[in-house]
Amino acid sequence: MSAVADQSPDSTAMPAPARREADGRLHALTSIRNIGIMAHIDAGKTTTTERMLYYTGKVYKLGSVDEGTAVMDWMVQEQERGITITSAATTCFWRDHQINIIDTPGHVDFTVEVERSLRVLDGAVGVFCGVAGVQPQSETVWRQARKYRVPCIAFVNKVDRMGARFHWVIDNIRQKLGVPAVAIQLPIGQEAEFSGVIDLVTMKAFTFAEASKGADVVEIPIPAGLAADAERYRAALVEAAAEIDEELLHVYMDNPDVPAEQLRPAIRRLALAGRLLPVACGSALHNKGIQLLLDAVVDYLPSPLDVPAVTGRHPKTEEMLSRETSDFAPLSALAFKIATDPFVGKLAYVRVYAGVLKKGAAMYNPRTRKREKMMRLLRVHANQREDIEVLHAGEIGAMTGLKDVTTGDTLCAEQQPIVLERISFPEPVISMAIEPKSQADKEKMFATLQTLSEEDPTFKVSTNAETAQTIISGMGELHLEIIKDRMLREFKVQANAGRPMVAYRESIRVAATAEHTFDRELAGNRHFAQIVLEVTPRERGTGNITRFAAKNGKIPSEFEGPIREGIDSGLITGILGNYSLIDLDVCVKDGGFHPEYSTEVAFRSAAIMALRDAVRAAQPVLLEPIMRMEIIAPDEHLGDVLGDLNGRRGKIKEMIAQDGSQIIHAEVPLAELFGYATSLRSVTRGRASYSMEPCLFDMVPENLTNSILNR
Repeated sequence: MSAVADQSPDSTAMPAPARREADGRLHALTSIRNIGIMAHIDAGKTTTTERMLYYTGKVYKLGSVDEGTAVMDWMVQEQERGITITSAATTCFWRDHQINIIDTPGHVDFTVEVERSLRVLDGAVGVFCGVAGVQPQSETVWRQARKYRVPCIAFVNKVDRMGARFHWVIDNIRQKLGVPAVAIQLPIGQEAEFSGVIDLVTMKAFTFAEASKGADVVEIPIPAGLAADAERYRAALVEAAAEIDEELLHVYMDNPDVPAEQLRPAIRRLALAGRLLPVACGSALHNKGIQLLLDAVVDYLPSPLDVPAVTGRHPKTEEMLSRETSDFAPLSALAFKIATDPFVGKLAYVRVYAGVLKKGAAMYNPRTRKREKMMRLLRVHANQREDIEVLHAGEIGAMTGLKDVTTGDTLCAEQQPIVLERISFPEPVISMAIEPKSQADKEKMFATLQTLSEEDPTFKVSTNAETAQTIISGMGELHLEIIKDRMLREFKVQANAGRPMVAYRESIRVAATAEHTFDRELAGNRHFAQIVLEVTPRERGTGNITRFAAKNGKIPSEFEGPIREGIDSGLITGILGNYSLIDLDVCVKDGGFHPEYSTEVAFRSAAIMALRDAVRAAQPVLLEPIMRMEIIAPDEHLGDVLGDLNGRRGKIKEMIAQDGSQIIHAEVPLAELFGYATSLRSVTRGRASYSMEPCLFDMVPENLTNSILNR
C-alpha cells in the first residue's frame, strides 16, 4: 500500500496517445517505469532493491547482502564477496504501476553493466551514502546517466549511521554533480535517533513499524521540534520549482502554499527535463523510507511515453529515422546484454522500443544482415525466468535461441529496418597470460573465453604474436579474478594464469600519409591493389574512425569492406610493441584497381601494409592507462600519502579538508598501483581508504618507454 494515501494511481500520468497500445497489453504504457538503481560501491543499492521487492510483494523474505541471501546478488561470487558483479533485472508492482528494475554494480571493474543498463532505461535512482555523500563511482554513474539523458531521483541512504548528514549530502550533490538537488523529504531524527520521514510535498510524517519489518507505514503528526524546519524546507522546494516551472509560478503567485496536487506534477515535469533532482531519504538496511521512495519512482520518473522517440539510421541509406513508442510501430528493439545460462543456454536481454515482439517471431539483425528466430521469450527475476508470449513496446525481457546476436545489436522489422545507436564501452586497462592446465582443457578454455567475451564487451581475448600466449584483458584485477573464478566454477576449466600486466596502447603524434601497392601471384593467380592512406591523431578517448575519400571510382565500393577489415586488423596490433592503436582518424584518400586482377585479398593486405607504413611515419607513441583516485587519509598521515603518490608518478588534482581527514583527488598511472593497498595501509597504519577508476590513456614518459618495450 502506498505511503502517501491521498494519491490516485495515475494522478501524475499523462493520457496515452490514441492507438499506441495493443488490446492484449496487461499494463498501460503510462503505468510502466523502467528504472536502474545506481551508486558507488557499498552505498546500499542492492539492499534498497531488496526492500523494494519485499514491500511490493515480489519476495516474501528480506534478503541480506552481508549474509549472502540477497535475491539480486545471485552469483556465487557476489554472495561470497558481498558486492554486485552483474546487473540483475526484475519486475515488481506498486500503485498499479509495473516497475522494471535493473540493479547495477558499484565497483568500477564492472562499469560496463551500468553503461549498458542505462542505455535502455528510462529513469534511474541514484543512491548516496548519508555519511560519504558523492563518491568517485557516484560521479561516474552520474556521467553515464547524463550521457544517455536519463532522468533521475536521489535517495540518501544510511541516514541512521553515525556521522550521517542529510543536508550536507544534498549540498555535496549540488557541488560535485552540478545539479539542482532539492529535498522532497526530511529525516525525523539524526543518526541513531532516525525514526521516520517527513514528506514535504504533502506535509505528512511517517514512521515504519519495526514489528512488521517496516511494512506497516504509520502516519503521525509532524514532530513539534521539526515543524518549523519542515515549513522552511517546503518553502525552499516550492520556490526552487516555481523559479523554473512557469505553470507552477502562476499558482505560486496566487498562493505561496502550493497544494500537493499542483506541486507534484511540477516536480515531475522538472525531474523529467533534468532541471531538478528530487532527493528522498531513509535507511534501506533498517527498513525505513522505501515505500516513499517507491512513491517517488511512480510520481517523478518517466514512463516510456515521457521519453523522446528512439532514433537510428537506415542500414543502407544512412537516413536518420525515429520510432515512436507504440505497439503499432515497426519492431525496433535493442539487445543490451548477453548472458550464458547453464539451463537455457545463451540469453539475450532486450528492450523493445517500438512494435511487438512475439514468441517464435522472426527478426532482422542489420549488423549480420540475417534473420534471427527466438525459441523462448522470458520475463526475468534475477536468475529466475518466466515464459511469456509477447513483449510490448516499452518493456524489457530476454530471449533464447538467437544464433549471432551481440551486445548492442538492433533487432527490427526486415521490411522497415533501423540501426539504433550502439553502446560504447571503455578500453581494458589490465591483462594477464592464461593457459590450460592440460591438453584436455585446451579446447574447452578457448570456447569458454569466447563465451565470456560475448557476455562482457570489456573483456578481451587475444594472442601474443611473439610468444603465442593467450592474453586476457579487463577493467581491473578484480574483473580478471572473477573471470578466472567463473571459468573454474561455471565452466569447469582448469587454467593457470600469470601475473596481471598493464594493458598498454599505441597512438601517433602527427599526421602522415603512406602508399602501398600489392601486386603478387598467389596460388597461380595474380592479385593487385593500390591504396593511399592518411592517419591523423584524434583527441584522447575519442576512439578510431575510418573514412573513404577516394574519388572517381578509383576504388570500387565492393572493396571498401575488405579495406575496412584490413584497417581494423592493422589497428589491433601496433608498431612499437604489438599493442592496439587508439584515437586514430584513418582516411583512404586514393588508390587503384585492375578490373581483372584486383581481389578482396589484395585490398585487405594493401590496407594493412599502408596503415603500418603510415603509422611508422606518424611518430608512434606508447600510451598507458591513468587511474583517477580518491584517497581519504587522516591529517597526520597526509605527508606520507602525498610522498608515496609522488613516487608513483601521481599528479595531485585537488585536496579537500573534511573532519580531521584529507580527501585527495589524484591521477596515477596504473603501472605504479600494483600493491598500493598494502602500501597505503602501511604508511597510514590502516587508517586510510581509497577508490579508483580508469580515467584516460596518456603518453608514457620517453625514459620509460624502452624499458617497457624491452621486457
